[in-house]
Formats: sequence, structure tokens, C-alpha cells
Amino acid sequence: MITTDAAVFRDALPAGGRLLGLDVGTKTIGTALCDAGWSFASPAHLIKRSKFTADKAELVALIGQQQVKGLVIGLPLNLDGSDSPRTQSTRAFARNMADLDLPIFLWDERWSTAAVERQMIAEDLSRAKRAERVDKLAASYILQGAIDALATG
Repeated sequence: MITTDAAVFRDALPAGGRLLGLDVGTKTIGTALCDAGWSFASPAHLIKRSKFTADKAELVALIGQQQVKGLVIGLPLNLDGSDSPRTQSTRAFARNMADLDLPIFLWDERWSTAAVERQMIAEDLSRAKRAERVDKLAASYILQGAIDALATG
């Protein structure tokens, strides 16, 4: 099941459980995990993209190790809310993950990278350190936004 509706996703996981947040880029996949009660998200691993089969295998291993019950994937919409080529690519990625039999929640990530970049600049991190951390921090930002919406909805 793939949805953009928080209520549908929440209903698919009545007992909660750990969620894996993904910021799917062309070169990397940033990952983040949240606790089973959906309170807080933390950055996890950065996966360097290669072939989809290898990327998926790495995600499957992480899902198994962390006992993940659902996926939250950042959906890069245009500023006006319409789909972009990256949005279509992300939807295809989600469809390719659907055979894992985990509910998938596509979460609007329009401002995630910009917000994370601003925070790292405010913390005076060097450009190199920002580049190294941005994707997994963006995944954490995406996941936190999603679990906040799940908690209030």
C-alpha cells in the first residue's frame, strides 16, 4: 500500500512500530529512523546509490535489523504542489519497494533540504560537512514531519 494520506497510513499500522524515513536522491539515499511510538526521528545511514537491486538489498537489511514496520518516503513536489520529473522518479522508487509488504507513506518534502541546509549553516558547519550530512538529516526532517502529522491526525 502506497499513500499520501496520513489517516490511511496510520490505520495500516494500528500498533505503531518503527518507521524508516527516506530521502531518495539521484546519488544517495538518506535514511532516518523513529521510535516505535512515533515521537522522534533520528538520522541513520547514507546509502550511496548504485543499481536499484543493491540499493534495495541495503534497505531490506536495515529494515530487518531495525524491525521497521513502515516506510516514509520524501516526495519532491514542485513549489506549486505539482509533480516534477523527480516526483515521478520517487513514485517509481516507492512502487518498486511495494513488494516488501510494508505500508509506504509519501510525504511532501518540498522544504526539507533547504531547512536542513539553513540549520547547518547556522551551526557554522563547513561546506564539506554539510554535503556529507544533508541527505540523512533531510530524511530525519521528512520523517519527523510525517510522524508529527500522524500523531495529530
